[in-house]
Amino acid sequence: MSIVIPAHDEGPLVRRSLERMLRGAAPGEFDVVVVANGCSDDTAEQARAVSGVTVLEIAEGSKIAALNAGDALTRVLPRAYIDADVALSVSALRALADELTGTPAPLAAAPRLIVDTSRSSLPVRCHSRIWAASAYRSRGHVGSGVYAVNAAGRKRWETFPDVIADDRFVQLRFAPDERKTLSDETFTVHAPKTMRALVRRGVRIELGNRQLPNGGAERDRGGLLGRVARSPRLWLSFPFYAWGYVMPKLIARRRSAGPIAWDRDASLREASRR
Repeated sequence: MSIVIPAHDEGPLVRRSLERMLRGAAPGEFDVVVVANGCSDDTAEQARAVSGVTVLEIAEGSKIAALNAGDALTRVLPRAYIDADVALSVSALRALADELTGTPAPLAAAPRLIVDTSRSSLPVRCHSRIWAASAYRSRGHVGSGVYAVNAAGRKRWETFPDVIADDRFVQLRFAPDERKTLSDETFTVHAPKTMRALVRRGVRIELGNRQLPNGGAERDRGGLLGRVARSPRLWLSFPFYAWGYVMPKLIARRRSAGPIAWDRDASLREASRR
């Protein structure tokens, strides 16, 4: 399997992520391409320090440009697209490769997402509990830092379009029954530390969804409100979710998507460097 990793000013973080995910991999088992885009730090040097990793540097600080450049550099399929800040193991990579080579039909897959809220405020932790029950998470979730496709699935689009939500763009290329979440394998991402950071990220997501058909939405037949109503343990968390859901939409109405640029929770990266 090939792996494309876009990285913008990730420095030591990208090296730790690469070492963790490739620990125990056989030489040549994975074709890994890190695309350092628009970096002002040592991201490229840190990635080159990891054995078996190909590093490409481009001047433009754009995740989409990095994804397309990485795609052009490898011809190996199936292919995974992985953010530089996620934590996953070689076991998860092997499971993805096995799943995607096991069928000729178009398929997108990802390990099961774990959201680490240990550094987050109480409101953010409450928001995360409700988000975990959403249709986006429960109906063949691929994205939020990791998604992979087989050869037939990669034919569903040509180059990545100039959109913010690349993971949502890819997920919508596949019907729910063409997506597979590997329940026995996981990857981990960190939730924002504060509600302010969460709302800021939500604005970006909302602007990205507006670039996609139907606003990036899929019909939620079960209904999130119904699932919350049937789970009393979620009731106290719901107001925080509602705030984190509504505020980005209100703010995004006053903005246009503008240039596609990187936007991350810098506080989490500072913590990870200590």
